[in-house]
Amino acid sequence: MNLQRYYRPELDVFRFFAFLFVFCTHRMDLAPIDVKEYYWVYQVSLVGVFGVPLFFLLSAFLITELLLREKDATGSVRPQSFYIRRILRIWPLYFFVLTGFLVLSVTTKNFGVITTGNFLSFSLFAGNWYISFNEWVSCYPQNPLWSISVEEQFYLLIPLLAVFFTRKGLKAVAFTFLVIAYVVIFSYGRHPREGFSSEWTNSFVQFQFFAAGILLSVYLRGRQPRFSIPLRALLFIAGIGCWLIASLVFKVKADAPHLSNSAEAMSGWACILLGALLMFLSMLGTPGKYLPKPVIFLGRISYGLYMFHNLFYYLIYHLYKDQLTLFATWLHLPEQKNNIGFVLAFIGTVVTAMLSYRFLERPFLHLKRRFTVIPSRD
Repeated sequence: MNLQRYYRPELDVFRFFAFLFVFCTHRMDLAPIDVKEYYWVYQVSLVGVFGVPLFFLLSAFLITELLLREKDATGSVRPQSFYIRRILRIWPLYFFVLTGFLVLSVTTKNFGVITTGNFLSFSLFAGNWYISFNEWVSCYPQNPLWSISVEEQFYLLIPLLAVFFTRKGLKAVAFTFLVIAYVVIFSYGRHPREGFSSEWTNSFVQFQFFAAGILLSVYLRGRQPRFSIPLRALLFIAGIGCWLIASLVFKVKADAPHLSNSAEAMSGWACILLGALLMFLSMLGTPGKYLPKPVIFLGRISYGLYMFHNLFYYLIYHLYKDQLTLFATWLHLPEQKNNIGFVLAFIGTVVTAMLSYRFLERPFLHLKRRFTVIPSRD
């Protein structure tokens, strides 16, 4: 059977933008921007954390699209093939990085402590729940891996949903996910916290973005918006504006102390969701001539970018901060030390992700094709 390939290069660009948002936010952990001097740069960098939900929405859209196309073409969905494809895509790099952090933790005193409970939770893709109940782990570069746990929980469900539900049924399931998310958000709003907020790493809260991706796939049915480039740019900026409203007006700030009431919390998360939808729609269907090939490639290796970026921030801004100061002084730019570190971290992350994609990920991606029904980018 000749099944048509489904690949949207603009979504690789979108994937890179999602990473870039997160990358800018995590710089703030170790080398914060001066809020008084660069107020809007600070605020936009801060809401970049909502790039994580962009990954969730995009992942749900693409996977739902591929599964529905498989069902339409063959009359069924093969969950076992789906699980093998996801294992081959996610597990090699994930367990390489997780095990690497464990080795660094055991052999040095510079990377915090990875406990048995920590390692077991992340190995079983329950790392987000471990953080929810214990706060962030002491091995700083490991923390972004919580989102992979949430992704894997979605991957466990989605092929079964595609098997047992029609498009109409998937809509009902997605709307149910949305209702559950906002019931949980309402509950958090009823019990505001002054310390770490586990709301950010709560799967029930984040599943609203998977729901949005499912609904986009079901409702669009393969269609893409035919917006002009100026309108696409406006929609993307409007999406960032929604995030700023969520942060500045409704005080929703990821894992920061959650002091808003239920109405503010629900409104803030709705703004985050709306912003993600606007950005996604601003990219979907963008003509190829407007898509720079280097950016498409960076989107293609974004999994590695995401997995390694916090490690380079930690190395440059923490372990080798004295060397960074000397290097900035040598360049006669001591006042730009943190910005130089930002550039160095980006370069190091990109180079490492390229090597990871070439030597670790691609062999498994080639193997993954044996279990592919609808050909895609990988």
